[in-house]
Amino acid sequence: MIKENFIKLFETNFRENWDLPSLSDYGTDTTFRFGEVAREIARLHLLFEQCRVGRGDKIALVGKDCARWCIAYMATVTYGAVIVPILQDFNPNDIHHIINHSDATFLFVSDLVRDSLEEEKIPGIRKAFSLTDFRCIYQSGSEDNALSPEALDALVAGKYPGGFTKDDVRYADIGNEELVEINYTSGTTGFSKGVMLTGNNLAGNVTYAKTLDLMFPGDEELCFLPLAHAYSCAFNLLAPMAIGAHVHILGKRPSPKILVKAFADVRPNLIITVPLILEKVYKNVILPQLNRLPMKLALSIPLLDEYVYSQINRKLTEMMGGRFCEVIVGGAAMNQEVTDFLCKIKFPVTVGYGMTECAPLISYSNHRVFEPASCGHVLKDIMDVRIDSKDPYSEVGEIQVRGENVMRGYYKNDEATRDVFTEDGWLCTGDLGTIDAEKRIYIRGRSKTLILGSNGQNIYPEALEDKLNNMPFVMESLVSMKNDRLVAWVYPDYDAVDNTLISHNDLPVIMEQNRINVNKLLAPYEHISSIKLYPTEFEKTPKKSIKRYLYQTL
Repeated sequence: MIKENFIKLFETNFRENWDLPSLSDYGTDTTFRFGEVAREIARLHLLFEQCRVGRGDKIALVGKDCARWCIAYMATVTYGAVIVPILQDFNPNDIHHIINHSDATFLFVSDLVRDSLEEEKIPGIRKAFSLTDFRCIYQSGSEDNALSPEALDALVAGKYPGGFTKDDVRYADIGNEELVEINYTSGTTGFSKGVMLTGNNLAGNVTYAKTLDLMFPGDEELCFLPLAHAYSCAFNLLAPMAIGAHVHILGKRPSPKILVKAFADVRPNLIITVPLILEKVYKNVILPQLNRLPMKLALSIPLLDEYVYSQINRKLTEMMGGRFCEVIVGGAAMNQEVTDFLCKIKFPVTVGYGMTECAPLISYSNHRVFEPASCGHVLKDIMDVRIDSKDPYSEVGEIQVRGENVMRGYYKNDEATRDVFTEDGWLCTGDLGTIDAEKRIYIRGRSKTLILGSNGQNIYPEALEDKLNNMPFVMESLVSMKNDRLVAWVYPDYDAVDNTLISHNDLPVIMEQNRINVNKLLAPYEHISSIKLYPTEFEKTPKKSIKRYLYQTL
């Protein structure tokens, strides 16, 4: 059991960093200092008391990322209720289902999402509150009238006649073994399950983050990943809240243009991202420069190549704000070519590994000791790993884990819980890989996507897609087996095509050349027999992984 109590981490930190900025909505004047966050939390606690919210009650939270989203989350867990964060990208039917399945009785919701919901389909909700200003926007017929903002202000003034101070910060006495959060997954297999996370699971991630010396009180951080996802929530919200860093919440789609401006404005000290961001920069900005003849000549000359790489590193660093100590990539596997190049130019990047069921972290290494083909060391004294194979160092097998970060199970789904744990208590990740003597994890692919070749060879489609996605005019790809032959479906990069003199009618010829070139990089049993054009982008999870189950009939 983690020694530090999850809830008390925030009680202590709010007092210590009372006057430091905590949460800002990027592009607006909205900023909360830690003391102001604590006051807003106290205000919501009084609201919960008046509305008879009990310890362990479920409170759902869905809407655009913003400072008040974070405050609603923190108010719920520090009160002793269970938070149910829901990705706003889920369709309304999925949101209805999650609210009902989780037994949520209260709801914090953005106005836009609320317009898409139907109250009669979520009968268990007693009251709903707006994430704009926390006003009550719905209550069931059997409920008493909700407090008006003015009445709540009067209640706060009555309880704290001298004003709310740091000495008034007192949160629920909850053991780390108790349930704190139910996080519903949205993976590539299509089945959404409620992951039950305890205070211990979340404390394991937060206390580990505190030991890394990557984030300090007063540091600036830019949050552009969805906070309802376990990865972003842990390291864009919970860790900064427990350390004293200032989080600027982007609150909009992180297009390259928007991100570059936000990086320049915020100048973050640490960057938490997913592979797609760096992969786009590499393919759309760096790779075209590397393919120019003068650049190729420069890179062929000893010593000059080091200078060129250092200049690329400098420009990339400046583009991302110029102040960060490290870029941590998680949420999905990163393209190996991109990883190798960034490490070659000495860019401070590292790749971690985790899953919602581990709240989420399993492995991580500082960029100074990061091995490009790995996803870091297993968290020392927190997690353990084994490979389900005869030789875990060389023979690929399923990655299985146990430790402080591993979930309690799936909410109201005993069968799925039994299926995901081995008889001796290890969590089956569904990922395939190996480990080395220093307990670095090397991932090869997903067990559910593994393709068995005609002669019994294991084929990992993600590895093939990795190489194909770096070919000219390929935006994304999906490899499958049809009639004992590997077929690649490709959604072309039409923007890149339109910036040349190439016609869309020329794409089949270009893709055939891509097929020939990528096969030169593959073993004979991995050769792609044909490339077919797909008309639209593939539908993805919030982590930007393709929902493969939707394309099984291709």
